[in-house]
Amino acid sequence: MNFSRRLLDARHTLVPGRRAPRRTGKTLSVCAASAAFTLIAIFLVPPAPPSAAAQLDAYIAAHSQAITVKETVQLGGIDRDSYSATAGQQSLAAAGTNYDWAKLVLVSGGWPTSDSNVTVLVRWMRQENGPPSWFNRNNPLNNGLGSGGGGGTGSYPNLVIAAQKVAENLHRNPGFGTIAAAFAASAPTNITEQAIWASPWASSHYANGSHWHYSPVPVVKAPASAW
Repeated sequence: MNFSRRLLDARHTLVPGRRAPRRTGKTLSVCAASAAFTLIAIFLVPPAPPSAAAQLDAYIAAHSQAITVKETVQLGGIDRDSYSATAGQQSLAAAGTNYDWAKLVLVSGGWPTSDSNVTVLVRWMRQENGPPSWFNRNNPLNNGLGSGGGGGTGSYPNLVIAAQKVAENLHRNPGFGTIAAAFAASAPTNITEQAIWASPWASSHYANGSHWHYSPVPVVKAPASAW
């Protein structure tokens, strides 16, 4: 072996005790770039929208009311100039429209007959049967409880019983608890409607609202025989 070859072999031979040069700077740069990419990805992903139940809880918390009365307060006489009463079953049945039936559901469930609650119910009825035939089979919301049709295809003897059965079903089935709570709070229509879509009332879930309609629902009176 000549001198040049020996010199070349010596240059490629590690000296005992000497470590190979470390690439610390390059490794740290790669780690920093990876961490920065992860942080960017996290901030770019939008947060999930709140559920209907969460929105309802927020609404109730924001609109809760309290009153404080002093112990020394004295009550005087109260004069009443006029009296009013909430429409009952007989008067609602006598009027006989789809809006009256919606109020009948609310009265049967012990919920306020507020504009928002009535609006949601008549929209809901439109999705199930349509305004011209909202009283179809005396089952406006295609309720399965007590109608003889588990899929909502059954019928009731009259619309009064139908309203009572809807209220009963919303109260007793845990899957409809958020709907009942929304009615009790007279929540905004969008919150109550989201609770309906999320519930198991319809297997389609109304396409999560994409099949829902918001135009005014016409007033349609049912035949007297339906009541």
